[in-house]
Amino acid sequence: MNILGVSADTAASEAISEEMGTEPLIGTMDIFLLGISLGIGVYWFFIRGRNDSSSHVDLPVLNMTSTSNAVSSGSSSLIDKMKSSGRNVVVFYGSQTGTAEEFAGRLAKDCQRYRMKGIAFDPEECEMEELSQLSEIENSLAIFCMATYGEGDPTDNSQEFYEWLQEGAADLAGVKYAVFGLGNKTYEHYNEMGKYVDKRLEELGAERIFELGLGDDDANIEEDFVTWREKFWPAVCEHFGVESTGDESSIRQYSPIFHGDELPKEKIFTGEAARLGSFITQKPPFDARNPFLAPIQVNRELHKGGDRSCMHIEFNITNSRLRYEAGDHVAVYPMNDQTLVERIGEILEVDLDTVFSLKNVDEEASKKHPFPCPTTYRTALSFYVDITSNPRTNVLKDIMEYATDPKHKEHLQLLSSSSPEGRHEYNDWVIKDNRNIVAVLEDMSSCKPPLDHLLELLPRLQARYYSISSSPKMYPNSIHITAVLVEYKTPVGRHAKGVATSWLKEKIPNGPDNVPRVPIYVRKSQFRLPFRSSTPVIMVGPGTGLAPFRGFIQERHHAKEEGKTMGDTILFFGCRKKDEDFIYEDELNGYLDDKTLSRMFVAFSRDQEKKVYVQHLMEDQKETIWEVLEKGGHIYVCGDARNMAPDVQKMLHTIIIEKGGKTEAEAQDYIKKMQTKGRYACDVWS
Repeated sequence: MNILGVSADTAASEAISEEMGTEPLIGTMDIFLLGISLGIGVYWFFIRGRNDSSSHVDLPVLNMTSTSNAVSSGSSSLIDKMKSSGRNVVVFYGSQTGTAEEFAGRLAKDCQRYRMKGIAFDPEECEMEELSQLSEIENSLAIFCMATYGEGDPTDNSQEFYEWLQEGAADLAGVKYAVFGLGNKTYEHYNEMGKYVDKRLEELGAERIFELGLGDDDANIEEDFVTWREKFWPAVCEHFGVESTGDESSIRQYSPIFHGDELPKEKIFTGEAARLGSFITQKPPFDARNPFLAPIQVNRELHKGGDRSCMHIEFNITNSRLRYEAGDHVAVYPMNDQTLVERIGEILEVDLDTVFSLKNVDEEASKKHPFPCPTTYRTALSFYVDITSNPRTNVLKDIMEYATDPKHKEHLQLLSSSSPEGRHEYNDWVIKDNRNIVAVLEDMSSCKPPLDHLLELLPRLQARYYSISSSPKMYPNSIHITAVLVEYKTPVGRHAKGVATSWLKEKIPNGPDNVPRVPIYVRKSQFRLPFRSSTPVIMVGPGTGLAPFRGFIQERHHAKEEGKTMGDTILFFGCRKKDEDFIYEDELNGYLDDKTLSRMFVAFSRDQEKKVYVQHLMEDQKETIWEVLEKGGHIYVCGDARNMAPDVQKMLHTIIIEKGGKTEAEAQDYIKKMQTKGRYACDVWS
């Protein structure tokens, strides 16, 4: 209540009374006291009451089944949340595909086994400046599970945290921390984010309580994580003087609720990413939580022969307000193979049309469900959980208790153990033999976990990202992708298919009444052509690595049609056989004819006895490449990160030494400077 406001109103009342020649019915002091009383009443019943309900009421002590990965969002302060809920461990995650978030959840869940209470937290959803206050909590610890994205970059959700660390203004004295990084050794900047966060926290005064862990997704990141985790927790116990409870039993984070027939269909999620009914009523802006249901207007085969398939797909984005640039990525939300979905229902003997919810057992948790609920088992298995990847050891450990055959139980126990024998068996039986959860349940036939528990354990099904193979200058109302169909036999004879590509393969438009739609959104990239069309460029992209360069070439064609000065545009492309998989051949030859492409060099690796790859053609064109580099040209590489990209960089290194007269060290420095200036860019995958 504003007392000054009351006084002003009182003065006006008295002035009117005097003008009328009467005494006021209520005196100044009366109104003054009435105002104070009213103010106290408003404060007590509305403001104080609301504060009490969110932060001052004693919260119930969490039992062993309450393992929330987040706490109440009623308070804006992370530290206040931790204090009010009795937590002393926070696990931050920088995650692009969900693995780092999954590891963070497992570490938070571990805390109860060591008489601690933890939460997993997205750094994007809190003020990281508060990290300096963590030492106010007794025996507090911050753990960071940080994935590296692209060429040594932070993930989307950790970008602001990364920038905050770079500013370097925080004093983290008294903060205890540990870092586990997630990366891939096929990339040049292996685990860059994990290494940076670990080093930077120490520079800002924080105390590292355990060594940096480095997970390699090119090998066995699950084994790397388990190995680090097994050594990490004893170090925590020693540092804080705590002991393990010794309880290794499964801890459930979510409890099932079965809805029967009481829910109307419009209240049940059918595959939406976040908002109920978003596929029926589409509302921009479209992003990861609200994808656009794009009609497929073209889906055609690019290969002319052979036993492989490569699709050219065009998504119609008319009136969607989606915007993209050549070099960006499009995310596609796929659907799991329905044969696998049905098989899980058969194995576990459940009705897949059962409507259910998974509710967090911690009433204070902000993450109420692991995926959109209520939904059906069929929908959850189809759209929300990953049933095709290799199950991690924690999944095998938790379903072990449901095995009735002692041999099956013993085998699952071995697979999930951290012993050398267990790790070896997990690597052989799960990873090398490429078993998914369906294969595990088939081979461990006596293991029949409740489907709701299995759905809680499995990781979320992630969107698949594709380099956009078109330019908005030529195709403002459509987004094109170029995707190879993934199909193969596993070492144990099972037929395996890529989740997204096998699903997209079936989505063929057939007239105006049969137009398949796919949920998509655009993710921005730094993979960009130089601003000036006069700057020469070299593009190296075998196979579907051609995708972003098709967009680049279209971009240059449009600039040429507008009469702009054009720099050299040179393409190195590679495929197996000219008559089978030379994708976009006629289109590329057309760009050669009209001089959009200055030169094109194509390596057909299997059209002759000796295999020829793009790096071999680069070796033949050393002089041309060096001339382009010396003119300030840009070089772009897209494709395989494990072999092609390193081989191309080695050849570039050789060219700089031989044609530039540089030493080994000078050549390395030359490449580093090109990367720093954005003149050497890679868009690669493993």
